[in-house]
Amino acid sequence: MWTVALMGLAGLLAGGAISLHRQEKPRALVVAFWVLAAMAVVAGWLLTLPDSS
Repeated sequence: MWTVALMGLAGLLAGGAISLHRQEKPRALVVAFWVLAAMAVVAGWLLTLPDSS
């Protein structure tokens, strides 16, 4: 469940980054959105790994 939510969040953040880039907003803001999207993807992927216990 959380994996799906995080992947959806990543999609929204990536779309926001693209939108901000097209609006010629500050580059730091666009990069921040891309970084947050990547972090959401990584977190979602980590949740799919089996428990090591």
